[in-house]
Amino acid sequence: MAGEPKPVEAMKQAPHWELQGLDGKTIQSSDYKGKVMAIVFWATWCPPCRAEIPGFIELQKKYAAQGFTVVGVSVDEASLETVKAFAEKHGINYPIVLHDGKIVDAYGGIEGLPTTFIIDRNGHIVKQHLGFTVPAEFEKEITPLLAK
Repeated sequence: MAGEPKPVEAMKQAPHWELQGLDGKTIQSSDYKGKVMAIVFWATWCPPCRAEIPGFIELQKKYAAQGFTVVGVSVDEASLETVKAFAEKHGINYPIVLHDGKIVDAYGGIEGLPTTFIIDRNGHIVKQHLGFTVPAEFEKEITPLLAK
């Protein structure tokens, strides 16, 4: 079933990454040390990915001040300019980085899009979702992590 959380090896450390942001600067996972994160593998051409974006925008607005961030990992083969224009058009308010091929492998391979990993403040992967997931499900998972 789409959006069902997949079992994750207990307290698995999220891989370190350094990727190019939409402004051309390097963004790395350590920039978010101590934050609760949703790492979302997505593409501009993916309808369920696009359907999730408004929910991520709202979660980013609601919880950023409490130490939460969404990071979108674009797996598009499109140019930086194409992804940047898409992000601007849709009002994406969270960082977007471009995949380098290695990040997909580092996260154990991606079976489909969107794929979202929820990461706690200690950098551990606590949940993985494959397919469209309603914002309330993500909210239910991140709020206890923010309270810790």
